[in-house]
Amino acid sequence: MTTAFIALGANLGEAEATLRAALTGLRSLGEVRGVSALYRTAPVGGPPGQPDYLNAAAELETDLSAPDLLAALHALEASAGRTREVRWEARTLDLDLIVYGDLTSDDPALTLPHPRAWERAFVLAPLSDLAPSLAHPRTGETVADALARANPEGIERLSDHWADE
Repeated sequence: MTTAFIALGANLGEAEATLRAALTGLRSLGEVRGVSALYRTAPVGGPPGQPDYLNAAAELETDLSAPDLLAALHALEASAGRTREVRWEARTLDLDLIVYGDLTSDDPALTLPHPRAWERAFVLAPLSDLAPSLAHPRTGETVADALARANPEGIERLSDHWADE
């Protein structure tokens, strides 16, 4: 079994319900060992005029390989109506594989750890709820240290127990 951390996001449709359904889907891929608080975050990059995102993170123990887990995450996104037409566009569901054990990969199809995760407060804040001392597999920087230097502007903690509601 490998511990993976998944970032969850959505800003179209019934985003909170979609994120809850995504957690159900994650449970079919292994054991969900933790779920962060739910955050509202301003969009970063992409086309202008997007609605705010709802973001969270989950810790997953899985026996899937990293490529198989990524494929399963993409299948969950597709089942929620996700399309991939414009980079960083608004989306019904975004599931990013942030860390998969201590695996590092520069493969364009599966870059690990996620290449921008340690730069983005909207990923780091939820991830910090679960694993503040998680170290970047290449740099050793912890999630807590990365969050302390990230810009938290536009991030609002909404609910600690959203996944249970």
